[in-house]
Amino acid sequence: MAFSNIIALSIIITTAATLNKAGIRQIATSAEAAQALKAIAGEFAFVVFALGIVGTGLLAIPVLAGSAAYAIGEAWKWPIGLSREPRDAAAFYSTLAVAGVLGMALALSPIDPIKAAAAMIPRKLCLVPSNPH
Repeated sequence: MAFSNIIALSIIITTAATLNKAGIRQIATSAEAAQALKAIAGEFAFVVFALGIVGTGLLAIPVLAGSAAYAIGEAWKWPIGLSREPRDAAAFYSTLAVAGVLGMALALSPIDPIKAAAAMIPRKLCLVPSNPH
């Protein structure tokens, strides 16, 4: 996990340095993010951005749907797990399917993902557990 965090931090720092050098200091919409990639990707910036968004969605939706199904299943003490047959864990698989459909609907909605992510930061900070020891 430390290795992936180092890679992510390197990507963030490299991107910030490149965009700052190009005079891009604030990005508020997805279109601006795609336009900002021109400094890095050139004329194929919109293709690179679109592929990145599609790839992120293909990775994120199943992971988030799965984690939601596991969390809800554990809270309700349902039989959970992808190793179980659907007939043995019907509530778990139903939750997984509903969460996946909701994720796809959100991805196809007109909601700006950058604004939505920025709006979630204060809420997530409130949920971070603290260890007094």
